[in-house]
Amino acid sequence: MSKRTIFSIIGVFLLLLVGWSYHRSTLPDKASDSSRSSHGRGGSTGVGGSVPVVAGKAEQKDVPIYLDGLGTVQAFNTVTVHTRVDGQLQQVLFSEGQDVKTGELLAIVDPRPFQAAVDQAVAKKAQDEAQWANAKANLARNTDLLNKKVIDQQDFDRSKYQGDQFQAAVQADQAAIESAQTNLDYTQIKSPIDGRTGVRLVDGGNIVHAADQTGIVVITQLHPISVLFTLPEQNLQSILNEGGATGGLRVLALDRGNTTTLDEGTLAVVDNEIDQTTGTMKLKATFPNDQLKLWPGKFVNARLILTTRKNATVVPASVVQRGPQGTYA
Repeated sequence: MSKRTIFSIIGVFLLLLVGWSYHRSTLPDKASDSSRSSHGRGGSTGVGGSVPVVAGKAEQKDVPIYLDGLGTVQAFNTVTVHTRVDGQLQQVLFSEGQDVKTGELLAIVDPRPFQAAVDQAVAKKAQDEAQWANAKANLARNTDLLNKKVIDQQDFDRSKYQGDQFQAAVQADQAAIESAQTNLDYTQIKSPIDGRTGVRLVDGGNIVHAADQTGIVVITQLHPISVLFTLPEQNLQSILNEGGATGGLRVLALDRGNTTTLDEGTLAVVDNEIDQTTGTMKLKATFPNDQLKLWPGKFVNARLILTTRKNATVVPASVVQRGPQGTYA
């Protein structure tokens, strides 16, 4: 093959290559068109897309700094009312769910055996007092006879000891009367606290005993009331810095959705140890619960107010955007 022929072939090949390159450059960029189409349909999605801007008015107001924890409502006091004497439960004077006051009569145990014991102790004291009076009269006579040398010292001492014996018997009788009277008083079962009665645990007519474990009724104090809640241990220093160790910080009791405030109270105590298993600490707050929105056993969200920033600049949450460096407005 001659050189001329070879150069002709090479020239044709170069022309074909240039033509193919030109044809490729004139084809539409499908990937670019697809990307542009996607941006057009999706608005701000994708790199380089537009970010919607929401305008809002900045204001100055007091902003609370708080910690939230899950809590359980606990009764301030809960008492199971028991009988303190054995006998037949003669009357039940309370209604289930009734509000009662301290000292209010709830039930009566048959008092007749205990009244008889009081009467018996009183009679025994009267008998011993009569004997003591006689012994004192004998001692007075023997004192005169001893001075006249009619009786010896031994007879005088015997009469004196007899008088002392009856005096001690009278004192023992008085103690027996007080004991019997106390048991008689115990037949009237009274409320030890202000609170609300629960379900009646025993009906009238049953024999009750002081050793019974069940009791007659459980009384629960509903106001004030407590909320026991937990917070992570890393919050301890913040609480202590705001004086939480001595109590007094404001606490809000919120519903499970954190939308409704059920009551407002104060921090009563921070537990003296941290639970190493969970890494949390227990706190207890006290609430007046005047409207009875808090009920023992109920789960609530406890919001501990650490402090309040005065005249802080605030903006609506809708204008806050998130960028590579965090949130901004």
